[in-house]
Amino acid sequence: MSESNRSLPSARTFYEEVGGSPTFTRLVARFYAGVRTDPVLAPLYPQDDWDGAETRLRGFLEQYWGGPTTYSQQRGHPRLRMRHMPYAVTPDMRDRWLLHMMNAVDTLGLPQEQDDLLRDYLTRAAYSLVNSHGAERAL
Repeated sequence: MSESNRSLPSARTFYEEVGGSPTFTRLVARFYAGVRTDPVLAPLYPQDDWDGAETRLRGFLEQYWGGPTTYSQQRGHPRLRMRHMPYAVTPDMRDRWLLHMMNAVDTLGLPQEQDDLLRDYLTRAAYSLVNSHGAERAL
């Protein structure tokens, strides 16, 4: 077979590189374990739908990083900012969210390059969702 006829191996996605669904399941479970104990963030979530919150965040992150497209199939386009617009997201909430998320990332033991990419994305996403600088509470 000539060199030009060989199939090139497909590039692995970030999702595959970090271990796929088990890694994202662990990340999101650890994150929500922290959020559930946070006096500011916990009340913002429907107390009877923690499993749903985990499923939605995990699906969103898996899809973003090249995994299954289940999130879009079930909920449509992610529209991250639009989905958060009805709620007042303050810098304090962002910082608390990032604290719990970074603590969860710490538990994954990812290679430095993947760890840096994940942390960078999560930080940029969290900062982009701030839409209120007042002391008002989320709806």
